[in-house]
Amino acid sequence: MDYRFDPVAARDGLVAALKALAAQQGFSRVVLGISGGKDSTVCAALCARAFGPENVYGVMLPDGAQKDIDDSARVCAALGIQRRVINIGPIHDALKGATDQLGERAGAGEFAVPYSRESDINVGPRLRMTVLRYIGQSVGARLVGTGNLSEATVGYCTKDGDTSCDFALLGTLTSVEVVQVGLAMPELPRELVEKTPTDGLSGKSDEERLGIRYADIHAYIRLGSCGDPAVDEKIRARERANMHKRRMPTILDPFGEVRP
Repeated sequence: MDYRFDPVAARDGLVAALKALAAQQGFSRVVLGISGGKDSTVCAALCARAFGPENVYGVMLPDGAQKDIDDSARVCAALGIQRRVINIGPIHDALKGATDQLGERAGAGEFAVPYSRESDINVGPRLRMTVLRYIGQSVGARLVGTGNLSEATVGYCTKDGDTSCDFALLGTLTSVEVVQVGLAMPELPRELVEKTPTDGLSGKSDEERLGIRYADIHAYIRLGSCGDPAVDEKIRARERANMHKRRMPTILDPFGEVRP
């Protein structure tokens, strides 16, 4: 399979697509979460080019303490975009309290909500999107999705969390291609574009959590195989299992077949 990728053409094409979408839908401002990682960094830079930095609202959303929040601040400063820090820790704690996970007991006849580490990790992205939606509507801005195609393919995203957005800016680019586009923007600190991706919640890198390298996912998507049949099947299995995250909710028709 012949694979070629022009990061400059992709960069300029996405800026043009942003402008076209804004003209079509009638908006001029965007809001996005700034994690300090490559995806949100590249998204912020593309939006700043399309709308001007004054129309880009970058929100840093630590859950308690975030050790690399300085990286998020550097992104905002480098691009000159609007910025705000909102700590979702108290909201997260309130949710735990409301669901009897902080020592409270369920009422008589009510089921208890057991603690789940995976549920706790995934609630972070969901709370962040709620905050971003709140801010977006308040300032008249559309919410930018910062996930990439590699993450979507293997389901490394949170339903109703980072998959909730008004448009997915990097949805056609693999993780490898996002880095290449970022390196084609001199306004971005190179070390942030090439920073090892992490979810900022589990204490592990993305690749450690997945058990798959992003380079292998890229090759699977663009070349049809990473060269290792076992890894290809691992990616394929995750792709099948997580397809529901890439589609609208299933519609059940009482008089026909189930429609995805």
